[in-house]
Amino acid sequence: MPGPSLLKDMKKTFLFHAIAAHFSNGLIPVAVLYLLLTLSTGNTYFEHTVEHLIVIVMMAIPFSFFSGIHDWKAKFRGAKAPIFIKKIRLSFLLFFLCASAVGMRLSIPDVMNRQNFEHWVYVALLFCMLPVVTLLGHYGGKLSAQSRQAGKPA
Repeated sequence: MPGPSLLKDMKKTFLFHAIAAHFSNGLIPVAVLYLLLTLSTGNTYFEHTVEHLIVIVMMAIPFSFFSGIHDWKAKFRGAKAPIFIKKIRLSFLLFFLCASAVGMRLSIPDVMNRQNFEHWVYVALLFCMLPVVTLLGHYGGKLSAQSRQAGKPA
């Protein structure tokens, strides 16, 4: 059982937004990897994993978004800097892409077995999420690095 000092330290240093963002942003590259495995092997088990991952991501995005808004307001007093506006817009875009992919996959269960327009739209939606999470991580890293630099003594 961890000691009380460990629990106090965890409580002081716990960053919910960082955990929520890394969780969803980490699953998307895995989903794209499984999509590539599906496309190259035709194995439906890989595609079922893609479906499960994007459903989880779609449910996790709101936690990441709202915890990010909370941190933005608490740590940066809601500053309207371009980096925050970009992150908010990218978050909406990510949710739109993910919800569209989930909606398409659930409404057309055999979308990966087809070779029609819907198939390629579904594949494109999944691939488009990858640069979005990359940019979200990039901007988040810039904010994190700036925060660390601002906290260093001169």
